Amino acid sequence: MKRFALIFLMLLTAGGLAAQEQYGVVRLSVCNMRRTPDFDAEMVSQALLGTPVHILRINPEGNRWPEIQSPEGYTGWVHGAGIQILTKEEYSAWNAAEKVVVTALTGIVYEQPSAKSATLSDVVGGDRLRFLGTKGRFFRVGFPDGREGYLSRKLGEKESEWRKHLDQSAEAIIRTARSMVGFPYLWAGMSPKGMDCSGFVRTVLYMHDIIIPRDASQQAPKGERILIEPDCSNLVPGDLLFFGRRTPERDRVSHVAIYIGNRKFIHSLGLVQIASLNPDDPDYDAYDHGRLLYASRILPYINRQDGLNTTETNPYYNE
Repeated sequence: MKRFALIFLMLLTAGGLAAQEQYGVVRLSVCNMRRTPDFDAEMVSQALLGTPVHILRINPEGNRWPEIQSPEGYTGWVHGAGIQILTKEEYSAWNAAEKVVVTALTGIVYEQPSAKSATLSDVVGGDRLRFLGTKGRFFRVGFPDGREGYLSRKLGEKESEWRKHLDQSAEAIIRTARSMVGFPYLWAGMSPKGMDCSGFVRTVLYMHDIIIPRDASQQAPKGERILIEPDCSNLVPGDLLFFGRRTPERDRVSHVAIYIGNRKFIHSLGLVQIASLNPDDPDYDAYDHGRLLYASRILPYINRQDGLNTTETNPYYNE
């Protein structure tokens, strides 16, 4: 597979294949997407291990930096080490294969079924690996590039079993969000290793198999817009709160949080933290209260509105 991928990459670089024939799957626990094909370039987003992507083009000055598009439609340049380029048939086979979904926030894949074995890779919540069987307390798993290793069964589940009890309720989503309190803010981050505000929301929801747009300004138009009452009485847990600046032309959204009830919200700003819109609360956040714009209710619209879907319905996972 590695030899074929190299030949395939050379063809792409030479412009020998049409854009619709270019496919890949993320091969690192977290793959950084950058604005231009350079390590010094601004990071714009991230994609997780096992994510199917479309390859838009290859940097003409070298074959190490493909530009990809992720399942939510976001684009960025990634170093070639982060992506396994596949044929359409291999890509479809990866999508169709039984997976192991990493449900823990972090973990390790070992070379052998023992925690004393050498490390093969780290993993983060939401990563997906091919299910190859079990051995004792471990899953035997496969990477998109053909590597094989072992993941503790405490850290993940077979996707088919995971779906049987998948909980997409606001209560479950908020529990996941709370489990990340204290995690660091990272501009363009979208994994438990570090998250910006919209990356935090996207990460939390993806842990429940929900895919939404990447940026706060892209998330804001989705679902049902709600003009917030002063006492927040018309909000329900799980609503998204949007912050920013009002202008005569339009509202400029620059921040997002998850409403958790009782006038409180959880967001990533410096670190993942809980804050309040109640001036009498010790957690009161006057700064964000002052730039609060409106809320959006998105959970009832998953798989009912364009841009709000799951891996079962998103086309990238079903090609």
